[in-house]
Amino acid sequence: MRFSEALTVVIGSGCAGLNAADWLLDLGARDVVLITESMNCGTSRNAGSDKQTYYKLSLSGSAGDSPEAMARDLLSEGVNADTALAEAAGSVQSFFKLVSLGAPFPCNNYGEYAGYQTDHDSRSRATSAGPLTSRLMTEALEASIRRKGLHILDNTMAFRILVADGRAVGVLCLDTDDGAFHTIRCADIILATGGPAYIYLSSVYPIGHTGMSGMALMAGASASNLHQWQYGLASTDFRWNVSGNYQQSLPRYISIDETGAEREFLLDDLSPREAIRLMFLKGYQWPFDTRKLCDSSRIDLLAHRQIHTFGRRVYLDYMHNPSGWSDDVRLLDDETRSYLQKSGASQRTPIERLAHMNQPAIELYRAHGIDLYTTPLRIDVCAQHCNGGLSVDHNWQTTIRGLYAVGEAAGTFGAYRPGGSALNSAQVGSMRAAQHIALHPNRLIQHPVVDALLNQTTIPIYPNPSEHTHYFQSQMSMIGAHLRDVDALASLRVELHELRRNAQQYSLDNNVLLSRDDLATQIKLNDMLHTLDAAIDSMIFSSGYYGSTGAGLIIDKTGGYLPHNDKQPNCVIETRADHIKSVSRAIPVRAFPNRDLWFESVWKAYREDRL
Repeated sequence: MRFSEALTVVIGSGCAGLNAADWLLDLGARDVVLITESMNCGTSRNAGSDKQTYYKLSLSGSAGDSPEAMARDLLSEGVNADTALAEAAGSVQSFFKLVSLGAPFPCNNYGEYAGYQTDHDSRSRATSAGPLTSRLMTEALEASIRRKGLHILDNTMAFRILVADGRAVGVLCLDTDDGAFHTIRCADIILATGGPAYIYLSSVYPIGHTGMSGMALMAGASASNLHQWQYGLASTDFRWNVSGNYQQSLPRYISIDETGAEREFLLDDLSPREAIRLMFLKGYQWPFDTRKLCDSSRIDLLAHRQIHTFGRRVYLDYMHNPSGWSDDVRLLDDETRSYLQKSGASQRTPIERLAHMNQPAIELYRAHGIDLYTTPLRIDVCAQHCNGGLSVDHNWQTTIRGLYAVGEAAGTFGAYRPGGSALNSAQVGSMRAAQHIALHPNRLIQHPVVDALLNQTTIPIYPNPSEHTHYFQSQMSMIGAHLRDVDALASLRVELHELRRNAQQYSLDNNVLLSRDDLATQIKLNDMLHTLDAAIDSMIFSSGYYGSTGAGLIIDKTGGYLPHNDKQPNCVIETRADHIKSVSRAIPVRAFPNRDLWFESVWKAYREDRL
């Protein structure tokens, strides 16, 4: 066992974790350590879409905007108004920090950062640096923290948060190079491990990204809205969202059976004109939405049926036009025609239209061995983002003092987040956590407290961990994703509890029984099981409270769908875990805070707070 100490530990090296560390250094914090399993892995570096969106306050044109107006657009089922207000108010400062670090967001000759409308957005607040926006952000932030000499522990897996008297006091890690355990005594922890991607098999999360929310749940932190996820059509041979221009270029949807026979399956249920209209809308309305079952989300259901009911493979074909396409765009519906004409995208084939609107979207696949000029793109309905996460306040502090959750690990979203708001939330939340730590730092506690916690710590060992991982992931993709069978979820949870009860417990000094890779696999499975238990409980509870909601379509006992119960008060579904099972409840959302905007009052309070 290795021992060290730091005042602040940041766990995760995506754009949220790097930004938290960068802000801590800028605010004069000392003795900061960043822990990461790999600097080059994770969602921020390896995920995106046709033009990955960053959502911020409007910075161009004549249309008015304000933090409260943006905050109200961030509000939806299960969203606390104080965190929404903080995300909106901090968006400009966070955005321009990225610009100053070199993130290439486009502006015109007058310095206006033009925007476009994204899903669940009432204004044109979205911007983009291209398909790899979050990677460019991460690279700019990494360059900044390396210039400042941040201490980085790479190839290190944090897996247990040590808590004493209701506050975080240390982190237990595994060195994935040599299999040694490493304990870091600390005063504050910022958890930036991303969403709990590990619980799904059909996933657009980058391979290798798992999330580690379970260690916060095991430490006693509450979670919010773990039933709220975002699912959408994505390519599977190379994991990538097929939203935006990938749909608006109007490719042909086909399915292929085991004999190689193909069919335009949308036409089994839709007219050619309606199929094209919904396909175009899918670009704007990419996430699956239970409110759009008769609209764009019908495409998701039809694709899912081809794959999981009929056993066929589904593809987007950019080489050929869909049935019903006319070279005379005047024959298309008004919205589709207007978009294509304004974009100058009336070329003869989908690939030509896509090349005109977004050539980098084609080059992205080519860089991963897929040529859209010659090869259909295989797709499925995949988990893409957790809109829930750990419960946080307006400083992104969890229910455990000194433990903060930022980025997708934090549960600041509800059913309908505007596209790109996750990147803004990652930047604002990590900034606010760093500011709060800088202004209100905790102190290190004595060594004996950490030593006593370590003496009580064991690692569960499960038989056949890889098989169990695959089993639970595949079951969740079938019964706990955009289509949810509550009875089947309850049965799966019984299996999960049985597996956890029968796990053998080994103390930390007994790790000679397992190799380095076996230890990592067991730790990941244990974290996933705790997160999955909380997610299932939230899904079961919310199905009784809200019915079908957001991206979760509840299958009733007749095989139909449970409607949304819009008479219920707007609440956060809070989940707490104990050693046996997770328990959920509905708590009222936090309203907009009463705040004094008189300048003299704000100035005085600001000066006094920083003293």
